[in-house]
Amino acid sequence: MIDASPLPVQTGDGHRFELLARVPTQPRARLLWLPALGVAARHYLPYAEALAARGIAVYLHEWRGNGSSSLRPSRTQDWGYREILEHDLPASLAQMPEDAVTPLIIGGHSLGGQLACCFAGLHPQRFARVWLVASGTPYWRTFPAPRGWALPLVYRFLPWLAQRQGVLHGKKLGFGGTEARGLIRDWSRVGLNNHYAAAGMATDLEAGMRTLQGQATAVVMDHDWLAPPSSMQALLAKMPGMRAQLSVLSAQALGTRADHFAWMKTPEAVVERLFHSFE
Repeated sequence: MIDASPLPVQTGDGHRFELLARVPTQPRARLLWLPALGVAARHYLPYAEALAARGIAVYLHEWRGNGSSSLRPSRTQDWGYREILEHDLPASLAQMPEDAVTPLIIGGHSLGGQLACCFAGLHPQRFARVWLVASGTPYWRTFPAPRGWALPLVYRFLPWLAQRQGVLHGKKLGFGGTEARGLIRDWSRVGLNNHYAAAGMATDLEAGMRTLQGQATAVVMDHDWLAPPSSMQALLAKMPGMRAQLSVLSAQALGTRADHFAWMKTPEAVVERLFHSFE
């Protein structure tokens, strides 16, 4: 039997959202999952249900400004990595039932995987496992040529556009949703210099990731230009204390397109790779 009750969350700065949960009767582990940029938590329910059927309790975090979030980015509402790492993720974690026996995993898709690593580095004693799907650093040098050569221009243009418009209208560009300009600035800086930092936050995120110990399991798709294996490998390299396992899945293995998003509707192959690393 699986409990599917959403959990209401409120942060210290007044942000409200729902943590979507799929919890088996006797969970073997607990997973806090972070979505990709611009993707609402509900789109990961097939993935959560497939993991719950294998005994993994899954809690789907909601991005600030997306889905059930009480906020929407605008000229007067802005945020970046700091608000997510200092307010939102601690609030989601606090809503997960305490259990000293069941292992705690953090993971995510795309930007969610990146911030999962950053957050784990802020709490290295809490997380011994990191699960990453279709993720990796956006640093331009980790992308194959010639596409990678164009990325520095993108990382300079998008923050300028977001600042000019007050938000980034990502859907019109085919990238994310309506995004806060501070978030786009923080993300773009990583794309240019490969150094994770949050504006307004003094903590060294890179140093935190270097302290992590345990298991990092990563899955990428072999036709995903947004998260090539080289990008994932560069993200894993930031956690040298983690035993890293990287799988590249083909369209045949997935039963669908091997791109950035198609796996979410048919997640069985991804779930099998992640679950196998847990056994």
